[in-house]
Amino acid sequence: MSVPVTIRLQEGDFDLAAETAALARGDTSIGAVASFGGLCRGSEDGEAIAALRLEHYPGMAEAEIARHVEEALARWPLKGVTVIHRHGRIEPGENIVLVLAASSHRQAAFAAAEFLMDYLKTRAPFWKSGERLDGGRDWIDARTADDDAAARWDNGAPRQDAKV
Repeated sequence: MSVPVTIRLQEGDFDLAAETAALARGDTSIGAVASFGGLCRGSEDGEAIAALRLEHYPGMAEAEIARHVEEALARWPLKGVTVIHRHGRIEPGENIVLVLAASSHRQAAFAAAEFLMDYLKTRAPFWKSGERLDGGRDWIDARTADDDAAARWDNGAPRQDAKV
């Protein structure tokens, strides 16, 4: 049986509840869907922003995300994965990213969703700038804390097959 995987990069918004229902529909072996929904904050490093602008390399970004989804599928007994990432101009309060990981049990779903989100924050080919209230734009640098969170997965850790 093939595991359903959805990867979309899009400018428009998405509906978390509808995406979750679509992932789990018809598969009664799914006992857990872990989700992470990222929203645009109204400030970046303490300074108010009007919006974020996310750019990506079309084709390459999808392929890189798919590569990491395959790694998650190899590490955990997943029943389905959805990754949706927006690009373009995103205003405070709007959705940016959605990661859904479905499994028979919660531990695998939680771990896989966290793994995928850590990857998206640090290694996915996206570039982010903040649009200041005065109309100017500043590139936003990666954060060391995000790199540290992602580094723990580099040593193959942790694989969670427990049925909890």
